Amino acid sequence: RPHRTELYEDPPSACWPIVYSPDYNITFMGLEKLHPFDAGKWGKVINFLKEEKLIADDLIVQAREATDEDLLVVHTRRYLNKLKWSFVVATITEIPPVAFLPNFVVQRKVLKPLRTQTGGTIMAGKLAVDRGWAINVGGGFHHCSSDKGGGFCAYADITLAIKFLFERVQGVSKATIIDLDAHQGNGHERDFMDDHRVYIMDVYNRYIYPGDGFAKRAIKRKVELEWGTEDTEYLQKVHTHVEGALNEVKPDIVVYNAGTDILDGDPLGGLAISPQGIVKRDEVVFKAARSRRIPILMVTSGGYQKRTARIIADSILNLHNLGLIDKELAIGGAGNPKVEQMIRDSAKDLTDLSLQ
Repeated sequence: RPHRTELYEDPPSACWPIVYSPDYNITFMGLEKLHPFDAGKWGKVINFLKEEKLIADDLIVQAREATDEDLLVVHTRRYLNKLKWSFVVATITEIPPVAFLPNFVVQRKVLKPLRTQTGGTIMAGKLAVDRGWAINVGGGFHHCSSDKGGGFCAYADITLAIKFLFERVQGVSKATIIDLDAHQGNGHERDFMDDHRVYIMDVYNRYIYPGDGFAKRAIKRKVELEWGTEDTEYLQKVHTHVEGALNEVKPDIVVYNAGTDILDGDPLGGLAISPQGIVKRDEVVFKAARSRRIPILMVTSGGYQKRTARIIADSILNLHNLGLIDKELAIGGAGNPKVEQMIRDSAKDLTDLSLQ
Protein backbone atom coordinates (compact mmCIF):
# COMPACT_ATOMS: atom_id res chain seq x y z
CA ARG A 1 0.00 0.00 0.00
CA PRO A 2 1.43 3.41 -0.91
CA HIS A 3 2.64 5.53 2.03
CA ARG A 4 0.78 8.72 2.86
CA THR A 5 2.28 11.74 1.16
CA GLU A 6 1.47 15.42 1.37
CA LEU A 7 2.61 15.77 -2.23
CA TYR A 8 -0.72 14.37 -3.48
CA GLU A 9 -3.04 16.63 -1.48
CA ASP A 10 -5.28 18.63 -3.82
CA PRO A 11 -4.35 22.31 -4.23
CA PRO A 12 -7.13 24.93 -4.43
CA SER A 13 -9.01 24.65 -7.73
CA ALA A 14 -8.42 28.38 -8.35
CA CYS A 15 -4.70 27.69 -8.80
CA TRP A 16 -3.00 27.29 -12.14
CA PRO A 17 -1.30 23.87 -12.40
CA ILE A 18 2.04 25.69 -12.30
CA VAL A 19 4.24 24.46 -9.44
CA TYR A 20 6.98 26.50 -7.77
CA SER A 21 8.50 27.46 -4.44
CA PRO A 22 10.98 30.21 -3.58
CA ASP A 23 12.94 27.34 -2.00
CA TYR A 24 13.91 26.18 -5.52
CA ASN A 25 16.65 28.78 -5.77
CA ILE A 26 20.21 27.97 -4.74
CA THR A 27 22.09 30.85 -3.10
CA PHE A 28 25.04 30.50 -0.79
CA MET A 29 28.06 32.74 -0.42
CA GLY A 30 28.45 33.14 -4.16
CA LEU A 31 29.60 29.53 -4.56
CA GLU A 32 26.81 28.93 -7.06
CA LYS A 33 28.69 31.28 -9.40
CA LEU A 34 31.35 28.59 -9.80
CA HIS A 35 28.89 26.54 -11.82
CA PRO A 36 27.71 27.79 -15.25
CA PHE A 37 24.18 27.30 -13.93
CA ASP A 38 21.97 30.32 -13.25
CA ALA A 39 21.04 29.08 -9.77
CA GLY A 40 18.18 31.56 -9.46
CA LYS A 41 16.62 30.93 -12.88
CA TRP A 42 13.45 29.38 -11.44
CA GLY A 43 12.54 32.50 -9.45
CA LYS A 44 13.28 34.69 -12.46
CA VAL A 45 10.84 32.69 -14.62
CA ILE A 46 8.10 33.28 -12.03
CA ASN A 47 8.93 37.00 -11.81
CA PHE A 48 8.63 37.40 -15.59
CA LEU A 49 5.25 35.61 -15.54
CA LYS A 50 4.07 37.90 -12.74
CA GLU A 51 5.23 41.00 -14.65
CA GLU A 52 3.16 39.82 -17.61
CA LYS A 53 0.19 39.38 -15.22
CA LEU A 54 -0.20 35.70 -16.16
CA ILE A 55 0.07 34.54 -12.56
CA ALA A 56 0.18 35.79 -8.99
CA ASP A 57 1.69 34.16 -5.90
CA ASP A 58 -1.63 32.87 -4.61
CA LEU A 59 -2.53 31.37 -8.01
CA ILE A 60 0.41 29.00 -8.33
CA VAL A 61 0.76 25.68 -6.55
CA GLN A 62 3.35 25.83 -3.77
CA ALA A 63 5.80 22.96 -4.12
CA ARG A 64 6.58 20.90 -1.03
CA GLU A 65 9.84 19.19 -0.26
CA ALA A 66 9.94 15.46 -1.01
CA THR A 67 10.53 13.53 2.23
CA ASP A 68 12.88 10.57 2.65
CA GLU A 69 9.85 8.30 2.50
CA ASP A 70 8.80 9.86 -0.82
CA LEU A 71 12.33 9.53 -2.23
CA LEU A 72 12.56 5.87 -1.19
CA VAL A 73 9.78 5.05 -3.68
CA VAL A 74 12.68 5.06 -6.20
CA HIS A 75 15.98 5.69 -4.44
CA THR A 76 17.96 3.17 -2.44
CA ARG A 77 18.63 3.96 1.22
CA ARG A 78 22.32 3.49 0.40
CA TYR A 79 22.18 6.30 -2.19
CA LEU A 80 20.34 8.72 0.11
CA ASN A 81 22.93 8.01 2.82
CA LYS A 82 25.73 8.87 0.38
CA LEU A 83 24.30 12.39 0.06
CA LYS A 84 25.26 12.89 3.74
CA TRP A 85 28.86 13.21 2.48
CA SER A 86 29.58 16.72 1.20
CA PHE A 87 32.21 15.50 -1.27
CA VAL A 88 29.62 13.25 -2.94
CA VAL A 89 27.26 16.23 -3.36
CA ALA A 90 30.17 18.32 -4.69
CA THR A 91 30.79 15.68 -7.36
CA ILE A 92 27.10 15.44 -8.34
CA THR A 93 26.52 19.21 -8.49
CA GLU A 94 29.91 19.90 -10.08
CA ILE A 95 30.65 22.65 -7.51
CA PRO A 96 33.99 21.44 -6.02
CA PRO A 97 34.14 23.79 -2.96
CA VAL A 98 30.92 22.18 -1.68
CA ALA A 99 33.19 19.30 -0.60
CA PHE A 100 34.60 21.51 2.17
CA LEU A 101 31.27 22.64 3.65
CA PRO A 102 29.70 20.93 6.67
CA ASN A 103 26.96 18.61 5.46
CA PHE A 104 24.17 20.42 7.35
CA VAL A 105 24.94 23.49 5.24
CA VAL A 106 24.95 21.38 2.07
CA GLN A 107 21.62 19.81 3.04
CA ARG A 108 20.00 23.19 3.64
CA LYS A 109 21.53 25.22 0.82
CA VAL A 110 21.90 22.68 -2.00
CA LEU A 111 19.89 19.51 -1.40
CA LYS A 112 16.76 21.06 0.11
CA PRO A 113 16.18 23.19 -3.04
CA LEU A 114 16.64 20.06 -5.19
CA ARG A 115 14.30 18.02 -2.92
CA THR A 116 11.70 20.78 -3.16
CA GLN A 117 11.92 20.81 -6.95
CA THR A 118 11.59 17.01 -6.86
CA GLY A 119 8.47 17.30 -4.70
CA GLY A 120 7.22 19.83 -7.26
CA THR A 121 7.61 17.35 -10.12
CA ILE A 122 5.73 14.63 -8.20
CA MET A 123 2.93 17.12 -7.40
CA ALA A 124 2.79 18.29 -11.02
CA GLY A 125 2.38 14.69 -12.21
CA LYS A 126 -0.91 14.35 -10.37
CA LEU A 127 -1.99 17.86 -11.40
CA ALA A 128 -1.36 17.03 -15.05
CA VAL A 129 -3.63 13.99 -14.85
CA ASP A 130 -6.32 16.00 -13.01
CA ARG A 131 -6.15 19.13 -15.19
CA GLY A 132 -4.78 18.02 -18.54
CA TRP A 133 -1.45 19.80 -18.14
CA ALA A 134 1.00 20.99 -15.50
CA ILE A 135 4.34 22.76 -15.44
CA ASN A 136 6.95 22.42 -12.73
CA VAL A 137 9.10 25.53 -13.10
CA GLY A 138 12.03 23.42 -11.81
CA GLY A 139 12.95 19.73 -11.90
CA GLY A 140 14.00 17.60 -14.84
CA PHE A 141 16.98 15.96 -13.10
CA HIS A 142 17.37 13.42 -15.86
CA HIS A 143 20.92 12.22 -15.07
CA CYS A 144 19.93 10.80 -11.68
CA SER A 145 18.78 7.20 -11.29
CA SER A 146 17.77 5.17 -8.25
CA ASP A 147 21.32 4.70 -6.99
CA LYS A 148 23.49 7.28 -8.75
CA GLY A 149 23.48 11.06 -9.24
CA GLY A 150 25.49 13.26 -11.61
CA GLY A 151 25.37 16.25 -13.92
CA PHE A 152 23.78 18.54 -11.28
CA CYS A 153 21.02 15.93 -10.70
CA ALA A 154 20.79 14.56 -7.14
CA TYR A 155 17.24 13.11 -7.19
CA ALA A 156 15.42 11.17 -9.92
CA ASP A 157 12.32 13.39 -10.08
CA ILE A 158 11.10 12.12 -13.48
CA THR A 159 11.25 8.49 -12.38
CA LEU A 160 9.57 9.42 -9.08
CA ALA A 161 6.70 11.31 -10.74
CA ILE A 162 5.96 8.37 -13.04
CA LYS A 163 6.25 5.69 -10.31
CA PHE A 164 3.96 7.74 -8.04
CA LEU A 165 1.34 7.90 -10.82
CA PHE A 166 1.60 4.18 -11.55
CA GLU A 167 1.21 3.32 -7.86
CA ARG A 168 -1.42 5.84 -6.81
CA VAL A 169 -3.53 7.05 -9.70
CA GLN A 170 -6.06 4.74 -11.30
CA GLY A 171 -5.96 4.60 -15.06
CA VAL A 172 -2.30 5.57 -15.37
CA SER A 173 -0.37 2.53 -16.56
CA LYS A 174 1.66 3.84 -19.53
CA ALA A 175 3.95 6.87 -19.71
CA THR A 176 5.98 8.50 -22.47
CA ILE A 177 9.04 10.57 -21.65
CA ILE A 178 9.94 13.15 -24.31
CA ASP A 179 13.41 14.34 -23.35
CA LEU A 180 14.53 17.37 -25.36
CA ASP A 181 17.33 18.60 -23.10
CA ALA A 182 20.64 18.84 -25.03
CA HIS A 183 22.02 15.93 -22.97
CA GLN A 184 21.01 12.27 -23.01
CA GLY A 185 18.60 11.49 -20.14
CA ASN A 186 20.52 8.52 -18.81
CA GLY A 187 18.98 8.57 -15.32
CA HIS A 188 15.37 7.78 -16.23
CA GLU A 189 16.69 5.51 -18.98
CA ARG A 190 18.51 3.33 -16.45
CA ASP A 191 15.53 3.36 -14.09
CA PHE A 192 13.05 2.22 -16.76
CA MET A 193 15.46 -0.02 -18.72
CA ASP A 194 13.24 -3.11 -18.48
CA ASP A 195 9.88 -1.42 -17.86
CA HIS A 196 7.64 -1.82 -20.90
CA ARG A 197 5.12 0.66 -19.48
CA VAL A 198 7.50 3.55 -20.21
CA TYR A 199 8.33 4.72 -23.75
CA ILE A 200 11.36 6.99 -23.98
CA MET A 201 12.14 9.43 -26.78
CA ASP A 202 15.41 11.31 -26.41
CA VAL A 203 16.86 13.99 -28.70
CA TYR A 204 20.37 15.08 -27.74
CA ASN A 205 23.85 16.13 -28.88
CA ARG A 206 25.58 12.79 -29.47
CA TYR A 207 29.06 14.08 -28.52
CA ILE A 208 28.55 15.46 -25.01
CA TYR A 209 28.00 14.23 -21.44
CA PRO A 210 26.94 11.60 -20.38
CA GLY A 211 27.52 9.34 -23.45
CA ASP A 212 25.95 6.49 -21.53
CA GLY A 213 25.90 3.60 -24.02
CA PHE A 214 24.21 1.20 -21.59
CA ALA A 215 21.35 3.64 -20.89
CA LYS A 216 20.80 4.19 -24.62
CA ARG A 217 19.36 0.67 -24.81
CA ALA A 218 16.25 1.97 -23.03
CA ILE A 219 15.53 4.63 -25.67
CA LYS A 220 12.70 3.65 -28.02
CA ARG A 221 13.16 6.69 -30.25
CA LYS A 222 16.69 7.98 -30.32
CA VAL A 223 17.57 11.16 -32.23
CA GLU A 224 21.28 11.94 -32.04
CA LEU A 225 22.21 15.46 -33.15
CA GLU A 226 25.45 16.90 -34.54
CA TRP A 227 27.32 19.87 -33.04
CA GLY A 228 25.71 23.19 -33.90
CA THR A 229 22.33 21.83 -35.11
CA GLU A 230 20.07 24.80 -36.00
CA ASP A 231 16.35 25.57 -35.87
CA THR A 232 14.98 24.21 -39.15
CA GLU A 233 16.53 20.76 -38.93
CA TYR A 234 15.89 20.57 -35.18
CA LEU A 235 12.21 21.53 -35.29
CA GLN A 236 11.55 19.21 -38.18
CA LYS A 237 13.11 16.28 -36.29
CA VAL A 238 11.26 17.10 -33.08
CA HIS A 239 7.94 17.39 -34.89
CA THR A 240 8.38 14.15 -36.86
CA HIS A 241 9.48 12.12 -33.86
CA VAL A 242 7.03 13.53 -31.29
CA GLU A 243 4.18 12.73 -33.68
CA GLY A 244 5.70 9.32 -34.40
CA ALA A 245 6.17 8.49 -30.72
CA LEU A 246 2.60 9.44 -29.76
CA ASN A 247 1.16 7.59 -32.76
CA GLU A 248 3.16 4.48 -31.88
CA VAL A 249 1.97 4.33 -28.25
CA LYS A 250 -0.81 6.41 -26.71
CA PRO A 251 0.32 6.91 -23.10
CA ASP A 252 -1.74 8.04 -20.09
CA ILE A 253 0.81 10.79 -19.36
CA VAL A 254 3.58 12.58 -21.28
CA VAL A 255 6.52 13.78 -19.20
CA TYR A 256 8.23 16.51 -21.21
CA ASN A 257 11.79 17.35 -20.19
CA ALA A 258 12.09 20.82 -21.73
CA GLY A 259 15.76 21.66 -21.24
CA THR A 260 16.79 25.06 -22.63
CA ASP A 261 20.47 24.12 -22.92
CA ILE A 262 19.87 23.62 -26.66
CA LEU A 263 20.16 27.43 -26.88
CA ASP A 264 22.83 28.81 -29.21
CA GLY A 265 25.92 29.63 -27.14
CA ASP A 266 25.18 27.30 -24.24
CA PRO A 267 28.62 26.27 -22.94
CA LEU A 268 27.54 22.68 -22.25
CA GLY A 269 24.89 21.90 -24.89
CA GLY A 270 26.80 22.52 -28.12
CA LEU A 271 23.66 23.13 -30.22
CA ALA A 272 22.57 26.36 -31.93
CA ILE A 273 18.82 26.77 -31.40
CA SER A 274 17.41 30.33 -31.25
CA PRO A 275 15.12 31.57 -28.47
CA GLN A 276 12.23 31.51 -31.00
CA GLY A 277 13.16 27.94 -31.87
CA ILE A 278 12.83 26.90 -28.21
CA VAL A 279 9.41 28.55 -27.92
CA LYS A 280 8.29 26.79 -31.12
CA ARG A 281 9.64 23.44 -29.88
CA ASP A 282 7.57 23.61 -26.68
CA GLU A 283 4.53 24.53 -28.76
CA VAL A 284 5.06 21.48 -31.00
CA VAL A 285 5.16 19.13 -27.99
CA PHE A 286 2.14 20.65 -26.25
CA LYS A 287 0.07 20.61 -29.45
CA ALA A 288 0.89 16.95 -30.05
CA ALA A 289 -0.16 15.95 -26.52
CA ARG A 290 -3.18 18.25 -26.16
CA SER A 291 -4.64 17.34 -29.57
CA ARG A 292 -4.60 13.69 -28.51
CA ARG A 293 -6.02 14.58 -25.07
CA ILE A 294 -2.96 13.15 -23.33
CA PRO A 295 -2.09 14.87 -20.04
CA ILE A 296 1.32 16.55 -20.18
CA LEU A 297 3.75 17.38 -17.39
CA MET A 298 6.58 19.76 -18.30
CA VAL A 299 9.79 20.18 -16.28
CA THR A 300 12.45 22.79 -17.12
CA SER A 301 15.70 20.79 -16.73
CA GLY A 302 19.05 22.11 -18.00
CA GLY A 303 19.79 25.58 -19.35
CA TYR A 304 22.92 27.37 -18.37
CA GLN A 305 22.75 30.96 -19.61
CA LYS A 306 21.48 34.17 -18.07
CA ARG A 307 18.83 34.62 -20.80
CA THR A 308 17.32 31.19 -20.19
CA ALA A 309 14.71 32.33 -17.65
CA ARG A 310 13.25 34.88 -20.07
CA ILE A 311 12.92 32.23 -22.80
CA ILE A 312 11.12 29.77 -20.48
CA ALA A 313 8.72 32.53 -19.45
CA ASP A 314 8.16 33.55 -23.10
CA SER A 315 7.42 29.92 -23.96
CA ILE A 316 4.81 29.59 -21.18
CA LEU A 317 3.22 32.89 -22.31
CA ASN A 318 3.14 31.59 -25.90
CA LEU A 319 1.44 28.34 -24.81
CA HIS A 320 -1.14 30.45 -23.01
CA ASN A 321 -1.65 32.86 -25.92
CA LEU A 322 -2.31 29.89 -28.19
CA GLY A 323 -4.88 28.44 -25.79
CA LEU A 324 -2.74 25.34 -25.16
CA ILE A 325 -2.70 26.10 -21.44
CA ASP A 326 -5.29 28.00 -19.48
CA LYS A 327 -7.32 27.49 -16.36
CA GLU A 328 -10.65 26.70 -18.07
CA LEU A 329 -9.00 24.27 -20.45
CA ALA A 330 -7.15 22.76 -17.54
CA ILE A 331 -10.41 21.77 -15.94
CA GLY A 332 -12.37 21.11 -19.12
CA GLY A 333 -9.91 18.94 -21.06
CA ALA A 334 -8.77 19.39 -24.64
CA GLY A 335 -12.14 19.24 -26.40
CA ASN A 336 -12.01 22.96 -26.94
CA PRO A 337 -12.89 24.04 -30.50
CA LYS A 338 -10.45 26.96 -30.35
CA VAL A 339 -7.62 24.55 -29.55
CA GLU A 340 -8.61 22.03 -32.17
CA GLN A 341 -8.69 24.69 -34.90
CA MET A 342 -5.32 25.96 -33.75
CA ILE A 343 -3.86 22.46 -33.85
CA ARG A 344 -5.03 22.06 -37.44
CA ASP A 345 -3.41 25.40 -38.30
CA SER A 346 -0.14 24.40 -36.67
CA ALA A 347 0.03 21.15 -38.60
CA LYS A 348 -0.21 23.29 -41.72
CA ASP A 349 2.55 25.64 -40.41
CA LEU A 350 4.86 22.70 -39.88
CA THR A 351 4.15 21.29 -43.31
CA ASP A 352 5.08 24.70 -44.70
CA LEU A 353 8.23 24.70 -42.55
CA SER A 354 9.35 21.35 -43.92
CA LEU A 355 8.82 22.50 -47.50
CA GLN A 356 11.10 25.51 -47.04
